[in-house]
Amino acid sequence: MKANKKWLLLLMVASLVLVLSACSPTAGAASNPIDANTTGFWSHYIVFPISWLILKLSALAGNSYGMGIILITIVIRLLILPLMVKQLRSQRNMMKLQPKIKEIQAKYKSKDRDTQMLLQQETMALYKENNVNPLAGCLPLLIQMPVLFGLYAAIRRTEVLETGTFLWFNLGQADHMHILPILAAITTFLSTKLSMMSQPKQEGMMASQMSMMLYVMPAFILFAGWSLPSALALYWVIGNIFMVFQTLLINNPFKIRREMAEVQAALDAEKRREEQLTLKEQPSTKKKSKSKKKK
Repeated sequence: MKANKKWLLLLMVASLVLVLSACSPTAGAASNPIDANTTGFWSHYIVFPISWLILKLSALAGNSYGMGIILITIVIRLLILPLMVKQLRSQRNMMKLQPKIKEIQAKYKSKDRDTQMLLQQETMALYKENNVNPLAGCLPLLIQMPVLFGLYAAIRRTEVLETGTFLWFNLGQADHMHILPILAAITTFLSTKLSMMSQPKQEGMMASQMSMMLYVMPAFILFAGWSLPSALALYWVIGNIFMVFQTLLINNPFKIRREMAEVQAALDAEKRREEQLTLKEQPSTKKKSKSKKKK
């Protein structure tokens, strides 16, 4: 399930790269401006509100359009924060269920279809019993897709955003120094790494898929940010930094691993006690059997 969500995010980024890269750089604000009178569901209800909010936030930040992009990124992250918290809590609960999941996996070791179906059914029953939704992380990923497209369109169709500058780059053009896409790739790696650390440890093919995602996702972000407007790369960088702090505060993987190590240590200690009790009972059983033979 976790790997599926990572592949979903990769598919989203790949789609973003392909679609946005195909857009004509000349089809900007001059030929297709956006305003309150623009018609069409996408333009009127998605693109214009994003453009309007960026301009309002930029005005609050001293007419800095770069700060407007940063602030709208934080606003969007705060809006989807409840969904992300739900996802992180679901991940934490799944970590706590790992000992029971391992027991179920040991029970259904066979790779035949019927056994694997029973494994899946019992695992899902365990999730349901403990109010864990393995697909809780999909909705935040899906919500970000129209936001990215809307942000791109808002930049292209709002002249002051398309021509605006911030620090060393032009918001409507690719970063000529390529610092932003590199930062976007690095922060994507960090946020993905922390997210994976707070998830149950995978083995076999699932582990290799997740390991590959750890490197493929930053590579896609780097490739996208190399040619797309700097405002999008800025959005990714700030969003990733927000995600890093969010994970450390709400779902700290280091704390979770310590807790899981303590749980595993307690289970191992209980198992050792049971083995010792079993060994103590065995001699007494043998003595009784010997005494019966003498009689």
